[in-house]
Amino acid sequence: MIKFTRSDTEKARKAVSILQAAREGDSGYNKREVNEALIEMFRGKCYICENKDGISSYQIEHLIPHRGNLELKYDWNNLFWSCAHCNNIKNARYEPILDCSQVEVDKKIAFRKEGFFGIQEKFVFTPLENNEETRNTVALLHDAYYGTTPQKKIEATNIRKALRTELSNFKNLIREYEEAEEYDKEDLKCAILREVRDNSAFTAFKRWILWDNKERYKELIDF
Repeated sequence: MIKFTRSDTEKARKAVSILQAAREGDSGYNKREVNEALIEMFRGKCYICENKDGISSYQIEHLIPHRGNLELKYDWNNLFWSCAHCNNIKNARYEPILDCSQVEVDKKIAFRKEGFFGIQEKFVFTPLENNEETRNTVALLHDAYYGTTPQKKIEATNIRKALRTELSNFKNLIREYEEAEEYDKEDLKCAILREVRDNSAFTAFKRWILWDNKERYKELIDF
């Protein structure tokens, strides 16, 4: 989970207008324009697990459960883009959580992979601040990546598989950078930068690989 900017784009303005009209007759927020604006904002990936490919179902998620409150139900600032897996897990069970359109979540929570596949491998979420929002977000992330029911545990296995592949490819890219001749390093720097931008899958985990090795990769972090 990372920060996404709720930019004032043409799609966003259209979504806000559609939501205002829909609120008048309570005709529902699941409109084409709203979906398109959320896809744009969240770079086509789930805001909770950050998975991007291989997801069969996306949903519009309310950061603060609306419980019939029309203001919350149709508030553009309360609508987020989520995969069905994470939305069903979150539901109304984690309140409040960090608002990733307002705060840099990966600066408040550390995202790490410990161990190796098949040998006590764990994906760990460590709170860096001791407050209710951060603790609830950590609990949500853990449950999203590990599941809460037999079905959700199977779905979570697929998310971890995709995450494992992304991290392996990212580490290989860093190794290439370390071994490259000077004239190849700039291209590899650009490739690494693309992997830690907000439109990349599992960005928080990739950023923390660099942050945990800040002395070794200082030039990459500065870049």
